[in-house]
Amino acid sequence: MDINQSLKNATVEAFKEIFDAEIKENVIQIEETNPDFAGDLTIVIFPLLRYSRRSPEETANKVGDFIKEKLTEVESFDVVKGFLNLIIADVYWIKFLKNFDKNSIINKTTEPKKILVEYSSPNTNKPLHLGHIRNNLIGQSISKIMDVSGHKVIQANLINDRGIHICKSMYAWMKYGKNETPESTNTKGDHLIGKYYVLFETKYKEEVEKLKEKGFLKDEAEQQAESIKGAKKLLQEWERGDDKVIKVWKKLNNWTCEGFEKTYKRMGISFDKIYLESDTYLKGKEIVIEGLDKKLFFRKKDASVWCDLKDKGLDEKLLLRSDGTSVYITQDIGTAQIKYDDYKADKSVYIVGNEQIYHFDVLKLILQKLDMPYADTIFHLPYGMVDLPEGKMKSREGKVVDADDLMDEMTETAKNYIIDSGKVDDLAVDEIKKLSELIGLGALKFFILKTDIKKNITFNPKESIDFQGHTGPFVQYSYARIKSILRKAKISDSEKPDFNENVSLQEIEKSLLRKVHNLNKSISDAEKEFDPSVIANYVFQLAKMYNKFYHEIHILKEKDEELKNFRIQLSIAVSEVIKKMMSLLGIDVPEKM
Repeated sequence: MDINQSLKNATVEAFKEIFDAEIKENVIQIEETNPDFAGDLTIVIFPLLRYSRRSPEETANKVGDFIKEKLTEVESFDVVKGFLNLIIADVYWIKFLKNFDKNSIINKTTEPKKILVEYSSPNTNKPLHLGHIRNNLIGQSISKIMDVSGHKVIQANLINDRGIHICKSMYAWMKYGKNETPESTNTKGDHLIGKYYVLFETKYKEEVEKLKEKGFLKDEAEQQAESIKGAKKLLQEWERGDDKVIKVWKKLNNWTCEGFEKTYKRMGISFDKIYLESDTYLKGKEIVIEGLDKKLFFRKKDASVWCDLKDKGLDEKLLLRSDGTSVYITQDIGTAQIKYDDYKADKSVYIVGNEQIYHFDVLKLILQKLDMPYADTIFHLPYGMVDLPEGKMKSREGKVVDADDLMDEMTETAKNYIIDSGKVDDLAVDEIKKLSELIGLGALKFFILKTDIKKNITFNPKESIDFQGHTGPFVQYSYARIKSILRKAKISDSEKPDFNENVSLQEIEKSLLRKVHNLNKSISDAEKEFDPSVIANYVFQLAKMYNKFYHEIHILKEKDEELKNFRIQLSIAVSEVIKKMMSLLGIDVPEKM
């Protein structure tokens, strides 16, 4: 049995026997011992004091005595205030390594759930950019973490393919495009349509300024400009099903979606289900009308439909415009219903930027007002924005870092490093290209995912690819270093060097074993917090620790055969954990580097 589970079981018994108190396993916190103190694992006593009704020191000492008597794996313990620091016998760690199996190193949840994770959600009026990259990487990693933990995960993408923003690109292409196509311009479809979205905004601003010069007030000018009136007219015609408008809309959306798919493939992103807002918004309108009939919503004099949420501390929320067209919240109401009908998920996760927190608060309250059975399953996972050293991105002005361009830049930077290092002179051109892509995208993904998702990021390409820093390439290089050691030792992936249980552990070896042993806590914490940065920081610390081990301890030059085999097996275990944890971040690791 895993020592963490044994400690939890023993702690439950201790409280029953010593304090006549029933406690649940989930209130027991076990952590790696702070390196400033003696110990391997620590039981945090503070949350347990309300059950023991004793001081922290007395509780810790009594529980420590009980556990030491109960478990032979516990060699001794030390109490530091409210922390019970346990020293685990070397033999436990050695047996753990002997029994290490890469195919069964991850514990599965005992309470599997069906979790629908919706992410990406691009608009078909522009290509994916750096902000989308963070969204996609978080969504993919969260899905992988939930899946490996034993949950049933459905990865969904809701493509925003209708609405006024889409009509802006349509209007500009129809007016200025001269029937340009991706083929005629040798341009990815999403890039071509994005060009016309920027062109719309440019022309629109020019028209507004001219109207203001003629004496129009700013708000009036913005409503009377030819471009915005044309885009609104297209939206109305689209919702009426005008054949000509629908034909253009389908053509342009197809170009954009084909471009998206190429970007997703390169990023390693795939979905189990793709929803289109053009298919879901009608369901939302239908639900809103039903709510209106039930007097849950109300109409204003201009015929627009609203939901009054003032009793919830919010304001009134528009659900249908006066012309009958829907808004974002209407579409999301419909999509929520369709997703529930399709999967009946226990939790429906929306990965959307933190500027939309209010929107999802409103969505949940409206669904509760409608008494929908899935209202409380909705969970918005907000994340911070991604900026550049030179400032904030603005899609309407074309001031964005395009996802495709960024991946090209990262790959080229990695390629230059590889060539300059002279370490891969024996690789063919296509092998260097493949390795450059692997390292470049690994650097990008790791930099994005190593930060707490709630925090804003300033993305620095040069910093992300530093092979000596807190980066993906550093972890990838650590893995490649281990594989090089195993090749020199002539050890195949399927081999498992044998050694006896009497080998003497040095502190760095014991630390590495503790870190490998702790991977399940890392995965569990990442799952509970919905935060891949937990995984990224764990695997970086493991790689950093292994490099210290590599520089301080003989491995292949060790004369004691038993000790050499132990260290080789330790290296194998570390490499397997690095590979597994990096895969949860969507990052591949190279055999050579």
